Amino acid sequence: MTQPAVPGQAGPVSLEPGGSTLADELARLARSLHEQPDLDETLTAIVTAAVATVAGAEHASISSVRRRREVHTVASTGPLPRAVDQAQYETQQGPCLDSLFEQRTVRMPRLAEEHRWPDFVRAATELGVGSMLAVQLYVTGDDLGALNMVSTAVDAFDEEDEHVALLFATHAAVAMADAQATDRLERAVMSRDLIGQAKGILMERFRITDHQAFLLLVRASQTSNAKLTSVADELVRSGVLPSRNPAGDPVG
Repeated sequence: MTQPAVPGQAGPVSLEPGGSTLADELARLARSLHEQPDLDETLTAIVTAAVATVAGAEHASISSVRRRREVHTVASTGPLPRAVDQAQYETQQGPCLDSLFEQRTVRMPRLAEEHRWPDFVRAATELGVGSMLAVQLYVTGDDLGALNMVSTAVDAFDEEDEHVALLFATHAAVAMADAQATDRLERAVMSRDLIGQAKGILMERFRITDHQAFLLLVRASQTSNAKLTSVADELVRSGVLPSRNPAGDPVG
């Protein structure tokens, strides 16, 4: 059996003796995913590579749940998988939701004959979907992620495709976790720098100490019910605090 080539690589993945093995290709894929410059690029690379790696997959998307409540699509290869995801969110049923919440793999080679999710199946069939394969991508506390693969053809996914998808998801999850960690670090650094700029403005304006400037930002955050970084950003951009005490006096 020959798998489609992963984007950026020279040729197809051969699973026959003498050819490039799936393990070799997944190792190259992992390196490629880790080389992406940011989280968004990593997510896009994952769905693109999923289509190239899993035979039968024409489209792919990543569904994410935050705090086990907020479900949304964070990456897709096009409008069709996003529409399929949206149908699941609206009907509150479907393979990716089961994959997310029940931590399992769901393969539906003949979507039109599926009886588990009648409302979703009806909507997806109208969109032209013939087969689906959903695998869990990650579980981090109350945050969950699933990789959803879609085909307009019937019988597009078999047991071997499911096996390949699970191996792919393992590598993709590691790359995604690293990208998320880097993204959080970058956001933390940006937030620190932004708050530092805001404190500097207040220190110069009111001739106050670093600590007093920080307390003033905290008070503005509390009275305006806005995040500290949002208050700092507003001050840096406009020169105005979202809220301050009635007298306009600095804290301390």
